[in-house]
Amino acid sequence: MRYEILRKPWNQPLGSEKDAHENSSIHIMACDQNNTILGVCRLQLNSSTETQVRFMAVKEDTQGLGIGKQLIAYAEQKAKQLGATNQILQAREIAVEFYTKCGYKVKEKSFLLWDEIQHYLMEKQL
Repeated sequence: MRYEILRKPWNQPLGSEKDAHENSSIHIMACDQNNTILGVCRLQLNSSTETQVRFMAVKEDTQGLGIGKQLIAYAEQKAKQLGATNQILQAREIAVEFYTKCGYKVKEKSFLLWDEIQHYLMEKQL
């Protein structure tokens, strides 16, 4: 799902949806009653007090149903269990409003992915 939603539409190679932190991160997935994957994200421990949500993707035809909010809430719960007091993420411009509704604040305009997708560093105190 991460590849299909986050990479393929921009003609990025298969495998570009993974990084060096795959095996040390917590992978979170939301499924329906038929075990169809509806959304995913990954929780990465950056330090003893900071976690980061990465590679968040929700199936297009199920966006707006609260799946993303459930993924974020679960990630925040796990982060607290790990002792984190702060959670960050890099939001695509189209997702800033969603993360704002989840309590995150824009810290800075951060980077332009593939010369077309603006990202913003966002943060929330847990």
